[in-house]
Amino acid sequence: MATVTVHEAKTHLSKLIARALDGEDVVIARGKVPTVKLVPVEPAPPPRRVPGSMAGQFTYAPDVFDPASDDELREWGLL
Repeated sequence: MATVTVHEAKTHLSKLIARALDGEDVVIARGKVPTVKLVPVEPAPPPRRVPGSMAGQFTYAPDVFDPASDDELREWGLL
């Protein structure tokens, strides 16, 4: 287990993070009093997707799938 002072931790933070990620215990001390422990964070599991969980939560106009009029197509530059 590595114990370093706050000053050393500020100076060598990247190296200490790498050591913690490699599994080493890194303790940061104020003076000679151990204060905090640097440990890797466990990644959160991805959210679970449930098919159909949003069913009924959206509405749309009844004519949403109707073909566009010639005027609408001209506005979009498609005619």
